[in-house]
Amino acid sequence: MPQNENTENQNQQLSPQKIVQTAGRVALGDFAPDFAHFNDDILFGENWNNQDIDLKTRCIITVVSLMSQGITDNSLKSHLENAKKNGVTKNEIAAVVTHVSFYAGWPKAWTVFNIAKQVWTE
Repeated sequence: MPQNENTENQNQQLSPQKIVQTAGRVALGDFAPDFAHFNDDILFGENWNNQDIDLKTRCIITVVSLMSQGITDNSLKSHLENAKKNGVTKNEIAAVVTHVSFYAGWPKAWTVFNIAKQVWTE
């Protein structure tokens, strides 16, 4: 999961915080080094650090993408936790999931709401 290098000043908007990811190398570095590189350096390194979209919006887009595909494994929970850490409120995630449910499917919304409910009560 992408993490901010500077978590102390997470709520301050002084300068963009660099996203660093090592999960690819930790989980697959020996088995699939190219995939680990693409995951850590390209997806989370370059893409998540692109300043054209703010981090909060990027988190919402990622949750919507996972929801629309029906991906409800640990990656969805991790991205919901990341969204919360990056300023997405309970009301905002509820509104986003409700809106997307009309396009991606009602059952998917139920699943996402159950996971989001856990995240926003922790």
